[in-house]
Amino acid sequence: MMTQPPPAPAKTKRNRLIQIASGKGGVGKTWLSITLADALASRQRKVLLFDGDLGLANVDVQLGLSPRHDLGSVIAGRVKLSQAIASYAPETVSGSLAGRFDVLAGKSGSGVLSALTRPEILGLQRGLLALSDSYDHVIVDLAAGLDQGVMTLCAPGSTTIVVVNDEPTSLTDAYAFIKLLTQQEPGADICVVINMASDKDQARRTFSALANACRNFLSMEPVLLGFVPRDDLVRDSIRHQTPILFRHPQSKSGESVKQIAGVLLKKSQEIEGLAAIS
Repeated sequence: MMTQPPPAPAKTKRNRLIQIASGKGGVGKTWLSITLADALASRQRKVLLFDGDLGLANVDVQLGLSPRHDLGSVIAGRVKLSQAIASYAPETVSGSLAGRFDVLAGKSGSGVLSALTRPEILGLQRGLLALSDSYDHVIVDLAAGLDQGVMTLCAPGSTTIVVVNDEPTSLTDAYAFIKLLTQQEPGADICVVINMASDKDQARRTFSALANACRNFLSMEPVLLGFVPRDDLVRDSIRHQTPILFRHPQSKSGESVKQIAGVLLKKSQEIEGLAAIS
């Protein structure tokens, strides 16, 4: 009797990956990655934050974290990827732990990881997909730019959040990143977050400029996930190496990221529900 092939795996595993990209540096991509990880963890979701900036890793610096192992140890063969994971849970003023998430740090202050070959980067990607079985969300803080390493690390089937501000170079570089990603993965799930916006109207104008270019030249349109207002408390939290939701839980920027986390959580639950039905 002929045996039937095993059913195709559900895509929920890869949809647990959330890639944070920007095209241009200096738009708050790493800050958003950290704050989003914190916001999702505060909703009792199990989260892994992966520093995918293989050239200028700084997630550990922004968190004031000194992990025993990092990606450099993994590449050197001293530890497995899972053994380089560090837990992050700073104490609040009351002494409680509001949210806890795991971190896979890059090698801060070293260019070793920027020289990884394509097969090595694909190996990291496969490792992240394997680790995602143990998490509700894996957030990948991609490097700024459009080089081969950045595009290679992008995992098919992931949700990609492109961070943009109103600077012309931010818009052009974001468009270039989206163009390359859609060429690499037609139908990619691409969302946009407008950061450091003066107000809601300015955020919508910025998104409209990017969306129009994508619609006219790429025949697609990314989804506006939300916007984060300009907030002086962001710089304060970075200077003190503490997530803003811990240091300033009522901040405007922190509240905006919580709303974005809520949208992503709803989206994730809808995907899981559809996978269960199929």
